[in-house]
Amino acid sequence: MTTTLRPLAALTLCTLLGTPPATAQPAPATKPAPVGEVRGDAWAHTAESLAAAVQQADVVLPESLTGATVWAGKWKDIPPLRGGKAPVVLFLHGSSGLGLKAIGEWQRWLATLGIASVAPDSFALPGRVTYTSPISKEQYERIHALRLAEVAPALKAITAQPWANMSKLVLAGASEGGVPVARYAGNEFAARMIFAWSCEPNYFVAEPKNALPQDRPVLNLISASDPFFSSANTWLGHAIAKGHCGDALKDNKYSTVTLIPGAPHTLLNVPQARAVTAGFLRDALKPEAR
Repeated sequence: MTTTLRPLAALTLCTLLGTPPATAQPAPATKPAPVGEVRGDAWAHTAESLAAAVQQADVVLPESLTGATVWAGKWKDIPPLRGGKAPVVLFLHGSSGLGLKAIGEWQRWLATLGIASVAPDSFALPGRVTYTSPISKEQYERIHALRLAEVAPALKAITAQPWANMSKLVLAGASEGGVPVARYAGNEFAARMIFAWSCEPNYFVAEPKNALPQDRPVLNLISASDPFFSSANTWLGHAIAKGHCGDALKDNKYSTVTLIPGAPHTLLNVPQARAVTAGFLRDALKPEAR
């Protein structure tokens, strides 16, 4: 059985596959955290390097813009288009980068909904630091600051495109990329989507620093047993974790929080996740959505 969602009603906390809504549960007995690894030493980048990295963004454009088939490629290779405008999702990848096959599949799926997408490649930055969790909170925060800095140059590039419908712009991200989505303080986006991040204090952040709008649609979609951010993680660093962004969105009547039992950390293309995402975007991008 699948629970029906009403994305733009008051905060909707649902689970799919017939499992009751999750509540805060004490974490299981903690185990020593594994030893993580940091690779590289470039923690910060200039405005110029961040802008240049946008040229390596993965872009997928729907048929409505191309006049033919869906187009997928790098930003620097965008072909001449037929005219018209489309909604745009600006997507921030997780710690695996754009090499994760699921992201390209998800972008192509968005195109079938008539939505363009732009996924900046932060690994295109010279010497970009990579890691295996867990590392120190100080190191995580330097990564989060870098990822947040990616939003402005990507937004500037999108704004300059005649095909981008700026009234239907969505900021989205997964896992590491979900943190800057939750922290971004600007109001340029009509909606936001946070996948596989819980917006809670834990090993991944010094503090959440959420800046989510309370007057615009926000979707939070995460596995009910996420291996990193739910109480299933024995080194989570949060004694009583809910494993979702419900507390951060408690005053947002346009928000939807959905947990999928048994889903993997990378859940973009799980059928239930796609169904929830499609419904959310359909309603969130209506002119009367707020």
